[in-house]
Amino acid sequence: MDELHERDPGELVQPIILRIDKEDPSTEDEGLSAVSRAAIIAYLQDPQNPDWQQWASQAFAKSVRRANPKMFAKVLEMFPDQMVSEVGKAQAVGLPPLPAASLPKLIAKLQVSGTELPKSGEVLNATVNIAVNDSLKMSTGKAAAQCAHALFAWLTESDGQGIEAWLKDHAPVGIRHLSREDFDALSQRASGPVIQDAGRTEIEPGSTTAFVFIQQN
Repeated sequence: MDELHERDPGELVQPIILRIDKEDPSTEDEGLSAVSRAAIIAYLQDPQNPDWQQWASQAFAKSVRRANPKMFAKVLEMFPDQMVSEVGKAQAVGLPPLPAASLPKLIAKLQVSGTELPKSGEVLNATVNIAVNDSLKMSTGKAAAQCAHALFAWLTESDGQGIEAWLKDHAPVGIRHLSREDFDALSQRASGPVIQDAGRTEIEPGSTTAFVFIQQN
């Protein structure tokens, strides 16, 4: 959920649009899962796009923006080929990497900061889960970007074990909010990189925010 004005204008960023329905909102965890899945769905739709390689060689920059139902529909009209990620009531769509300084006007005017969704007492569980460092008290938008970082890094940097079966099962993603102590302990079982934030918004540079772990049956 990084502020684009702090970026190099030539840097590529992956916009991810999260539908926020104030009348009937999804839970926060549904939003985090939907955004994470949207990031990789966009990549898997066109992995040969050279912009992905350039983007991945930089800082994995993502910009999670919120849209009301009407604006979300307009985004889908503008990018009709992009698949929507749905988890419960949450919907999100990821776009290919775009230059930070020249996002389409429709995307650029969508808000980045202040995205919040209601928390739920129910645990969103799956074989592939993302651990979130709850001690950082990240906003929904910030946490969503970190979860998307973690899932993308796991998909592209891990040894690939279990990924094919997971994709065939429609790529369900669970979310676990952990205390700092539990987060650090479980990170020893991380299946992909433990994400460290650049510190551009909300939290201190180098803060460990999220990672993927596999829930054994």
